[in-house]
Amino acid sequence: MENVLRPIYQERASHANTLGILMLQKNDSHLSVTDQFDCILLVIVKEAQDPWYVKHYEFNDQQKAAMHVVSEPLLYEWIDTSGYRKIVEWLTKGSIIYDRNDYVADLKNMLREFPEQSRKLRKVIEFAKLVRSYRECKELFETKHYLDANSLMIRSLHYLARLTVIEKGFHPENMVWNQVQRIDPEVYKLYRELIDGDEPVEKRIQLMILASDFSIHSRAEQSVKHLLDVMRQSDEPWTFGDLKLHPEVSHYALDLSILLEYLVEKGIVETHLLETKGEQVYHRCYHVTENGD
Repeated sequence: MENVLRPIYQERASHANTLGILMLQKNDSHLSVTDQFDCILLVIVKEAQDPWYVKHYEFNDQQKAAMHVVSEPLLYEWIDTSGYRKIVEWLTKGSIIYDRNDYVADLKNMLREFPEQSRKLRKVIEFAKLVRSYRECKELFETKHYLDANSLMIRSLHYLARLTVIEKGFHPENMVWNQVQRIDPEVYKLYRELIDGDEPVEKRIQLMILASDFSIHSRAEQSVKHLLDVMRQSDEPWTFGDLKLHPEVSHYALDLSILLEYLVEKGIVETHLLETKGEQVYHRCYHVTENGD
């Protein structure tokens, strides 16, 4: 296969803008990693007018390949935020077929090490999604929309699974429950009890809500250290608008409101009220509690 595709990737390798090229061939047990293609070519470039360019090919009696040309800034955004979840598997499992100045080799090493600052960002992103999904699930359960609540509980456990994997120092894969089964049997057990339990669906959800509430609360302070560190950059309380616009918070800005509300409820963040022109109407500001970790 590599011989057939060589003319395609060699042309890309000749460009001064190209940093590296990887090839990933399909695994019959998990075709979705390659989007059902027989082969993925990942071309990393320094910069590009189109930061993500994709081209499809067919060869050798209906074999298929997809070439993804991705700019370095977009690639790192995907890695840092899980914006395109397959990208880490492509990078870690793909074979290097061109590497300018060991760029790809160094990138693979960085992914294996998973630096602490990157982990902190990934944890708060997943935790914010977990809080939103869990809260919505709880509301649906309380209004007796059990099937919708069940869907959101499955989603909540998926976010919890991804968070668990990150806590252990690994990048979550598409088959995240295989990872969780190995590294955190307790979280895996929650998932199996929800989908395989003998109790009526409403009873299973009720049990999961109780278990999830404890699991979320016990992880809260460590999971949101990224946000707390940002908030500690100023001695003054933050307005929501200023915090939302902070460049380090932009990756989870959509879930920031419900995340802050949760942290206020748990006493990790405190509110500070500033007077406005309206009588008995105040601006609500936020700061980390003195004993916040």
